Amino acid sequence: MLDAYLNIFVIFALMFMGYWLNYKQLFSNRTADVFSKLVLTIALPCNMFLNMTRNFSRDEFLSLFSGMLIPLGSMILAFLLSILYTKFFSVSPSRRGTFVTMFTCSNTIFMGLPINLAIFGEVSVPYVLLYYIVNTSLFWTVGVYKMAQDNPEIQSAKLSFHPLAALKKIFSPALIGFMIGLVWVLLSLPLPKFIGSFMGYLGDLTTPLSMFAIGIIVYQTGIKNLKMNWAIFGVLLGRYVFSPLIVWLLGQLIHVPEMMLQVFIIQSAMPIQNSVPILTRSYGGDVEFAASSLGYSVLIYLLYIPFLLQLIL
Repeated sequence: MLDAYLNIFVIFALMFMGYWLNYKQLFSNRTADVFSKLVLTIALPCNMFLNMTRNFSRDEFLSLFSGMLIPLGSMILAFLLSILYTKFFSVSPSRRGTFVTMFTCSNTIFMGLPINLAIFGEVSVPYVLLYYIVNTSLFWTVGVYKMAQDNPEIQSAKLSFHPLAALKKIFSPALIGFMIGLVWVLLSLPLPKFIGSFMGYLGDLTTPLSMFAIGIIVYQTGIKNLKMNWAIFGVLLGRYVFSPLIVWLLGQLIHVPEMMLQVFIIQSAMPIQNSVPILTRSYGGDVEFAASSLGYSVLIYLLYIPFLLQLIL
């Protein structure tokens, strides 16, 4: 348990370093964009491919697919619960789509992957990826569509949603790296040592660059600018109470390996996706609400994760 805490502390130390370097003006918002693109297009695909080829056998992977029922079922239930919350607490129409998306979908890669690696090691990566596939698919389809509906000009907002663009987001470089690694495993192909070393150096950039980017985002949001209200409180309940609780309950009904369920619980209880404020701005939604929710979710996570680990480990 102590080792897990220390590993998580290292992860958050990287985030605070990104925050501090931005404060010293060595980093900027532009730097966060560059880091995000490097992670998503180069480091993460290499990381996905190597983790598949190094930690998987063909039979092991085929045995995992039944576990996808838990993340899929939990997100559908969380989505329905979030809609009830918006009606019961009268969440503003200009925030409802963003609220539902933040309540339902979590930050499964930028924070989910490093945190799970810190707790469980590379053996957890297959389970992280299973949750990631479901989470990403729902986020870039249903989530983006709901955020588009926050635009006061609903008709134009609907027209701005393009299924092909969403499909392109789902089949991101990270997922493509995962799929290539999957084919490699299923065909039992050998991996040349020099290719593995080259991709290993690139893949090792994933965690530090991801946490630097999050630190920059928190700084740019501004801690003093965070404003709590019932909508943000509801988002935090969705992220840190309802989502992991639903996953745990489904895990009592659907038998999966213990570590798989633990990883799913941790993945479901991650902060908000980094891209939500950017997407909210592009669709004409409430950017301040999205940015404040992201800031609160990251800061509260520092206090929340030790409590969650006490419950599940």
